[in-house]
Amino acid sequence: MVGLVVVGHSRALAGAAVALASEMTQGKPLRIEIAAGVDETTFGTDAVAISEAVAAADSGDGVVVLMDLGSAVLSAELALEMLDDEQRERVVLSAAPLVEGLVAAAVAAASGADRDEVAAEALAGLAGKQSHLGGTTAVETPEVRAEQETTVIVTNPHGLHARPAARLVTEIRGFDARLEVRNATTGSGWVPASSLTRVATLGLLRGHELGIRAEGRQAQEAVDRVVALAAEAFGESVAGTGTGTGTGTQAMAVSPGIGIGIGRALRVHAAPLEVPDVPSRGPEEERRRLDAALAKVRGEIGRIGGWIFDAHLLLLEDDDLLTDVRGRIERGEAAPRAWKAATDRIAAEFDALADPYLRGRAADVRAVSQQVLRALLGVPAPAPTGDGVLIAADLTPAEAAGLDPARIAGVVLASGSATSHAAILTRTRGIPAVVGAGPQVLEIPDGTLIALDGSTGEIVVAPGEQMLASFRSRAETQRNRRTTALAGASAPASTRAGVHIEVGANVGSVEEAEAAAVNGADLAGLVRTEFLFLDRDAAPDVDEQVAVYRSIAEALGGRRVTLRTLDAGSDKPLPYLPPQSEANPFLGVRGIRQSLANPGMFAEQLLAIVRVARETPVSVMFPMVTTVAEIKEARRMLDEALARAGGRPKDLRVGMMVEVPAAALRAGTFTPYVDFFSIGTNDLTQYTLAAERGNAALAALSSGLDPAVGQLIDEVCRAAGDRILVAVCGELAADETVVPRLLASGVRELSVAPPLVPLVKQAVRAA
Repeated sequence: MVGLVVVGHSRALAGAAVALASEMTQGKPLRIEIAAGVDETTFGTDAVAISEAVAAADSGDGVVVLMDLGSAVLSAELALEMLDDEQRERVVLSAAPLVEGLVAAAVAAASGADRDEVAAEALAGLAGKQSHLGGTTAVETPEVRAEQETTVIVTNPHGLHARPAARLVTEIRGFDARLEVRNATTGSGWVPASSLTRVATLGLLRGHELGIRAEGRQAQEAVDRVVALAAEAFGESVAGTGTGTGTGTQAMAVSPGIGIGIGRALRVHAAPLEVPDVPSRGPEEERRRLDAALAKVRGEIGRIGGWIFDAHLLLLEDDDLLTDVRGRIERGEAAPRAWKAATDRIAAEFDALADPYLRGRAADVRAVSQQVLRALLGVPAPAPTGDGVLIAADLTPAEAAGLDPARIAGVVLASGSATSHAAILTRTRGIPAVVGAGPQVLEIPDGTLIALDGSTGEIVVAPGEQMLASFRSRAETQRNRRTTALAGASAPASTRAGVHIEVGANVGSVEEAEAAAVNGADLAGLVRTEFLFLDRDAAPDVDEQVAVYRSIAEALGGRRVTLRTLDAGSDKPLPYLPPQSEANPFLGVRGIRQSLANPGMFAEQLLAIVRVARETPVSVMFPMVTTVAEIKEARRMLDEALARAGGRPKDLRVGMMVEVPAAALRAGTFTPYVDFFSIGTNDLTQYTLAAERGNAALAALSSGLDPAVGQLIDEVCRAAGDRILVAVCGELAADETVVPRLLASGVRELSVAPPLVPLVKQAVRAA
């Protein structure tokens, strides 16, 4: 993807321009770097900062630099002299107007345009304004020979202004067709629909007729898509007025290629817990139980995001409540009964208030009370009952893994991000989902019809017939695309240069392994063994593990399976292990650290893996490795398991996850101990950017391939050389725009959610 750099005298002005441009890209990842001002408050330009920004923005496809005036131009020219010859040739200094040019360039770059197209769009950035005020110069373009032609009515209140026009341009670029549009009401000429600046010249207002014509292999599909976009007001949220058009919300798309979800709003409703009347185990033990339960619930709420449930977090720290609970424990009550009695008292006090809003806070108290009681009693969260679109604040990994695709048409989460475990697991299950939709979705009444697009992040509440028809049309288009990809999914995938790439599937159950085989996966590139260990009172024994691992291998018909050893901790706690008191579990005892801290359980898992490896091709992979000492100790324990099982199977391979920046930077020190590296880009991104992957407020930092993460991947591939295979099993492996970049770095295996295997194989063949 082409990168952009904004050079100016004012950092605040540049930041505002970038924020405006970013709104036009429909949430697609885009590389924009700012080199403006000497600092936050001092005007000026700095050639060194500009050269660094260019390097950061360049993914190999080139960079377009936009500047304001005067010394900004001179500094940009000087910055180019600081680059090496190869990189300098990929940089274009644009004379485009800063704001208009940046908006046009951002839309073009996010749509996959090349460097010259992006630069041309930037330079033409003033066309819309000039057309409106007079004085524009016509640009000659080859005329489309209309194979498909129609008209639609623009319904947007402010016409086809920048944001809806950007939605049109962004989506049309994905079709193998040349498409033109015109203002049929004013009788304008035809302009390319792929150019934001040219579309802006049409002056399309509400009620105007938009003419559409196209030629090429996908002419019909392109025209149909514009018709569907017009029916939904080009993605603008338009409040319902009783006409049945519904209300629209834009969230984060987490299900590219998986499809559309339509169904009635569905929630998880929990029956009140029965608290047993059992004697206290003693004040000290009951306090420990309470503290552990409170810590667990704090972690759960923190993962969802305090911005949604601030009141719930505050309740867990409430002095009055905790003093009451602890007093009851000291007087001989068990922790569950003490907690319930104290929270019932506070809820009753809210119920007695006259103010309706304050009375409503009793529901918050009862919700937190039930959550802590479940933790105290070891009762799992309830599962949804019924069919439809599930709406929730967030889902735990276990809850997401348990969703039934036959009953759950889609998932809408108020919180989360595209790389949260809930998002990953809905993708794996083939369920369309959107996340980060905001707390307002929690107010949608049960039974309300919901339509969502997991590829764009769009949600429409109570859609009318026209909107429903639009969603169903999109669903049909996605089904056709998927059918085409599925037809060639069982064949090997090679790049245009003839480089063979293994495309595997990430699975966590026998059912998902069966889906991987159906979708043409070359192997199981990641088996999440932790789902055998979650939501139970004790760890599975060796025989149970062998049975499940063997069944997964059988479901894949003898293809290689990569069994990742237990990756628990942080948001995947194990109730039967001593609870960790950690301020930040994501930086705590998790992955290989937890396995080495519990050697008995780890030894049993390794023995189970080795037994299966004697029957079928198996790779064992250690997660969250940071130091050579960890991999050496894990290998020593693996050798012990091999000795117990009767020796080393010939097809057994040993590898490690690269999720920690330190491991990526010193990948060369691990090469004597592994046969392969598998890069977990979800965690590698969160640790590199200090942006927790489940935090919706930081989702923009984890979308797309950040240049810093790209550099770490390059470092791993260089260290691996020709002997060590490098795989990517994080969510970036499924991003069709990122796949060429990964392959260029030297990645030779991609592992994705089973439903996405066919589409990723197509992306490989196009690279």
